[in-house]
Amino acid sequence: MAGSVVHGVSLLTDYDLYLFREGNHTRLYEVLGAHPMTVEGVPGTLFSVWAPNAEWVSVVGDFNGWDDGAHRLASRWDGSGIHEGFVPGVGPGALYKYRLRSQVQGRLFEKGDPFAVSWEAPPKSASRVWSLDYDWGDGAWMASRGERNALGAPWSVYEVHPGSWQRVPEEGNRFLGYRELGARLGNYVQEMGFTHVEFLPVMEHPFYGSWGYQTLGYFAPTRRYGDPQDFMALVEELHRRGIGVILDWVPSHFPQDGHGLAFFDGTCLYEHADPRQGFHPDWKSGVFNYGRNEVRSFLASSASFWLDRYHADGLRVDAVASMLYLDYSRKEGQWVPNRYGGRENLEAVKFLQDANGELYGRYEGIQTIAEESTAWPQVSRPVFLGGLGFGMKWNMGWMHDVLAHMGRDPIHRRWHWNELTFGMWYAYTENFLLPLSHDEVVHGKGSLWGKMWGDSWNKAAGLRLLYGWMFAHPGKKLLFMGDEFGQEGEWDHDRSLDWHILTDPLHDGVRRWVRDLNALLRSRPALHRLDFSPQGFQWIDCTDSAGGVLACLRLDGDGGTVLGVGNFTPVPRRGYRVGVPRGGFWRELLNSDAPCYGGSGGGNLGGRQGEDVPCHGRPHSLCLDLPGLSFSFFEPA
Repeated sequence: MAGSVVHGVSLLTDYDLYLFREGNHTRLYEVLGAHPMTVEGVPGTLFSVWAPNAEWVSVVGDFNGWDDGAHRLASRWDGSGIHEGFVPGVGPGALYKYRLRSQVQGRLFEKGDPFAVSWEAPPKSASRVWSLDYDWGDGAWMASRGERNALGAPWSVYEVHPGSWQRVPEEGNRFLGYRELGARLGNYVQEMGFTHVEFLPVMEHPFYGSWGYQTLGYFAPTRRYGDPQDFMALVEELHRRGIGVILDWVPSHFPQDGHGLAFFDGTCLYEHADPRQGFHPDWKSGVFNYGRNEVRSFLASSASFWLDRYHADGLRVDAVASMLYLDYSRKEGQWVPNRYGGRENLEAVKFLQDANGELYGRYEGIQTIAEESTAWPQVSRPVFLGGLGFGMKWNMGWMHDVLAHMGRDPIHRRWHWNELTFGMWYAYTENFLLPLSHDEVVHGKGSLWGKMWGDSWNKAAGLRLLYGWMFAHPGKKLLFMGDEFGQEGEWDHDRSLDWHILTDPLHDGVRRWVRDLNALLRSRPALHRLDFSPQGFQWIDCTDSAGGVLACLRLDGDGGTVLGVGNFTPVPRRGYRVGVPRGGFWRELLNSDAPCYGGSGGGNLGGRQGEDVPCHGRPHSLCLDLPGLSFSFFEPA
């Protein structure tokens, strides 16, 4: 049994309270929540929680029989609404919640700790006292990651759901733990040549089927796969292998589970009180009140926490569009205009700008990436230029267009050629990342394999062609797990990927192609250094819709040049002339139709000699053989 609560112990300073109330505190996890410590030689835990509309707050747990009369916290005298107290004898591993009586109608609530750094594994719902001490061994990565994560560096991101990448079927289809995942995923990603892993939200979430996007514990990795140190070991393992770690983060909405943030102290504390602003109609979840200073401090602290305590290299921010627009998924009369009468959520805009500024200023070498699906301007431009301050933005338009094109019967593609080329008209309006993400293989959309035209051979060829164009196109790259080998079925979070299909040469060929594309991306600066500059790309020809062929150059600014040529029809084009800027021999670097990738073996026998035959406005040209549904890369020898 823990000793009586001791009042007067606090980590909060006057400056902490000032920043908290101003909405500018970005490290609240250091002063709120449950902190194991020793006070006057007595070990225990200091509990601190913000509940301004609570009549009283008690900490209840397995250490006091869940008795709300045992450890009543003290309400601070300063009007901050924070309740705190030190409980002797309570240490790491203890389970706890806050039981409180609201000033509103005297109702009782039992809540988890918004700042808990560990929870019970769902469906259980208690918070857990924990220490985040860890002896990190990734110093070499942390010292060099600014170069690895730079906008001019190669980025090929492997998006992973930890619960379904691989499972252990011989042990009841159990999840891999964080440490097991670190070893297996580290080996695979290193072999495949991806530069970064992006995890779907690992933050604690009650509903597994939300994939983490219904976040409840904003400061804790889910207990499903291990404890906090286990997750630290996963990040460290990837870093030791030279692989960056991006975490999905969801500041747009939160679930309504009774032990979570919703109606926390009997009032709309974290969510906006007006349901037209505080309830999300699509996800049936609460929407944060970005106009409340303390809520902005909570969210900014969560973002900082993962970069600080878990050495994450960046955050991919989910559903940014839903934050930016007051009328997002709402009909006329179901939303409230801003003070100027517009649809822009001005408080959310300021929050994103302030948060990005703080993160880039504090954590060297990180990136933030916006999943933003509209034409909101300057998402990935600096705040001082009027932007939102993100480093990159997902290019949803490119994704939708190119997948639509690859699903068409090739006989019709000539009439929809703009689906391949239109993206270049706006390619430099943002720092774009090209996503083929989990969103494209769920909710009845089928797999990428299933979206391709034709029989199995043509589907494999189509995937290789799609990925070839993706890697030739300006912008960073992202593939969801399973896409890299042509997973045939739609992603199912309740089971492992279909690794057994790699015994099929067609699927293993797709995997080999992606591996070699990653190696080419890393080794040729022309394919990544100027992703966000018009100087890094030139069309050779984008007008041959009848022939189904496009050709382009990628440039690194120092003379490095890579030529990409794609044939989007199943008809081989023999003797196809392509203009190039110089003569001499052009080496064929990769050809997706090579037998090692499951192709037919057509190609150019290692390269072609440039001829002094002008073509496409260039002084020289190559006479190429282009297999059907293929993509090839060349460089001058």
